[in-house]
Amino acid sequence: MEALQRRTIFATGQGEATYLGWADILILLGIAVTVYLGVQLASNAPPSLARAEIDLNPQVLPYYALRSVGRMTAAYILSLLFSIVYGYLAARSRSAERVLLPILDVLQSVPILSFLPVVVLSLTAVLPQAVALELAAVVLIFTSQVWNMTYSFYQSLRTLPRELREAASVFRFNWWWRFRRVDLPFAAIGLLWNSVMSWAGGWFFLMAAEIFTVGDKDFRLPGVGSYLQEAANANDTNAILYGVLTLVLIVVLLDQLLWRPLLVWVQKFKLETVEDDNPPTSWFYNLLSNSRLASALNQVLIVGTIKALDRRLGKARRFEPAESERPLHWTQKVARLLALTIFVLIVGALGIELVRLLLGVPLSDYARVAAGTVSTALRVLTAMLIAMAWTIPLGVLIGSKPILANFLQPIVQIAASTPATAFFPLILLVVINNNINLNVAAVLLMLLGTQWYVLFNVIAGTTAIPKDLRDMTDLLRFKGWNRWRKLILPSLFPYLITGLITASGGAWNASIVAEYVEFGQQTHSVIGLGALISEATAKGDFGLLTAATLTMIIVVVTINRYFWRRLYRIAAERYTME
Repeated sequence: MEALQRRTIFATGQGEATYLGWADILILLGIAVTVYLGVQLASNAPPSLARAEIDLNPQVLPYYALRSVGRMTAAYILSLLFSIVYGYLAARSRSAERVLLPILDVLQSVPILSFLPVVVLSLTAVLPQAVALELAAVVLIFTSQVWNMTYSFYQSLRTLPRELREAASVFRFNWWWRFRRVDLPFAAIGLLWNSVMSWAGGWFFLMAAEIFTVGDKDFRLPGVGSYLQEAANANDTNAILYGVLTLVLIVVLLDQLLWRPLLVWVQKFKLETVEDDNPPTSWFYNLLSNSRLASALNQVLIVGTIKALDRRLGKARRFEPAESERPLHWTQKVARLLALTIFVLIVGALGIELVRLLLGVPLSDYARVAAGTVSTALRVLTAMLIAMAWTIPLGVLIGSKPILANFLQPIVQIAASTPATAFFPLILLVVINNNINLNVAAVLLMLLGTQWYVLFNVIAGTTAIPKDLRDMTDLLRFKGWNRWRKLILPSLFPYLITGLITASGGAWNASIVAEYVEFGQQTHSVIGLGALISEATAKGDFGLLTAATLTMIIVVVTINRYFWRRLYRIAAERYTME
């Protein structure tokens, strides 16, 4: 079992500082300026943007479902491309990593509602309204899907086994052959399970992406999310049930026709030398495998595309050293210095205007921000502890028992994909009627939106454990806690950290819908940073919105840098699967 604890030459902790440096400060300032520009756009935008009427007739649900699935698909493709490119650059270049990881920490911490002024009003200013709102919805869904996939791909490249790296060097692979033959196959299992989680996260925030208000401006798009939100506002229980049933049907169809076949196919990339006795199965995968038409389409579309890329990108099979091994030319240094100077000047000028906006926020609002930060932090901690208590054992059970996974996986996906906000009015009624503190309801909703990040990563980590190691522990008669300590927890550690860091950021983001809820004609809220962001967005108080958003960004980035990043370093140094 010592093979699980060998060091990797790509460990993030060698020479990497864990404190907030100038790069972090510049990035934070850049994000703050972006928020400020969005605020200015929001305050100056005309209030005459069209308000689409959402029909609660169940007959429109198939059309609404098609619109929502289309937006989700576009956002997922964008998320997948972003994750692969961004994660690859961050993992393969030390200089890029110093900039890209802080940016990733910042972007993950920005609540989805804080993207609204920047994304929506910027697009509507340059594009036709219908196109702009559709693109805005896709971008907002993208912000709820992309971060866990990016962290997963980055983590996989950082914990790549030494044997695979040595094989790439021996065969003198260039970057393309190494990416296609080594990097992407090794990361496939974790990336696929996080893709499932990303779709679940997209469904969770679908209502916020399809129907929202910014001050006196109302934005609506036909879709399942807007249908559920309108049904909740109208207190129409039948419509809520129809919407939820439609969403469940979509999730089941996607599971059987897409995710389950992909989970069967991806097993070929497991790092093991012994075939699994009980591999996962899929009736649709078997059907496609026996189909001549599917085989022909696969050869023409997929295999043909890969071969074309191989001919174009894989001609020179020579191993290229990492960027950190090549000295920079003086022209590159000058270009970087010039670009940095221009960036600092622009950000500095806009930063002065940002400071003026923040100085206009009353001290009483800053006191509310401070109190809300502490309250939300306690709820996030509580939700994370509860999530770990049940997701780790269940995830290990699902990942290690394929027969049981065939039954439990669709149930887990349905539960993860169903927007908890649709049921929050019912939860709220139970809480109020039984004189339960509203903080309980807020923690519950926050938990429902974030626990799945941990669960799906635990399942991915358990699935990736080679059968060789499982057989070895059986031979050595490791049982109970001894098996967990020697095999399961060391194998899960990198995946668990990925799940926890995305769940932590997701919990802070979920606070915007967990701490501030509008139902009917009433607003129910608790003290919290998310409640302040939702309240400021609804009222158009852009000064408070900016202050609360920046506070959340700084808190999440600090936690990531001082806590999660150190655990990532431990995962890369001690728990690489070799």
